[in-house]
Amino acid sequence: MLLITAPQLGDLGDLLGTGAQLVTIAAVLLGALTTHLTNSFMERSRHKRELQTRWDVKKLEAYEGYIDRIRASVFLAVQLYEHREGLRESTHSEAEMLAGILEASRLRGRAFERIMLLGGDDVVEAAHSLNAVSLKVDWQATGKITGTLEDWRERNRATFRAINEFHDTARADLGVSGSVSGEQHPERDLLLPPARQAEN
Repeated sequence: MLLITAPQLGDLGDLLGTGAQLVTIAAVLLGALTTHLTNSFMERSRHKRELQTRWDVKKLEAYEGYIDRIRASVFLAVQLYEHREGLRESTHSEAEMLAGILEASRLRGRAFERIMLLGGDDVVEAAHSLNAVSLKVDWQATGKITGTLEDWRERNRATFRAINEFHDTARADLGVSGSVSGEQHPERDLLLPPARQAEN
């Protein structure tokens, strides 16, 4: 039979007390480590969300600016074309209108570069397609290519279809639900004055 003496019991008590202290210290360290890791993860997540929001804002500005430049270019081309074809008088000279188209083209190119830097793959492709069709509007207005009035109108229709396609891809890239084309949004034709609609 093993007899434990009083001094041995004291040593056992000290040992148990030391073990309990070690367990407490380990628990405190584990708690501190868990808190640190949780805070670090939450901080990284917050930073990532802020970064995503910042880039989404930049993308939205780039997409909006690009469409604005495309529309401005088309508007100037329409003014020049209608003046040259005798459809509408302009208060600006042809040289002024040509200079306006040239400047609009330069600004459109800069806006396109922002799309190349910030846009997703589908948005970049939609922008390339939009560039290709909208340039034909400029070219017919400036006389670089020829065409009938119906060719002119079809080039404008194609540009606005491409703008809608760009809108759809940009919305998807930004995570905006819905679309601007499709079954719920039937394709709309050019808005022409009543007298000109008869020519269609």
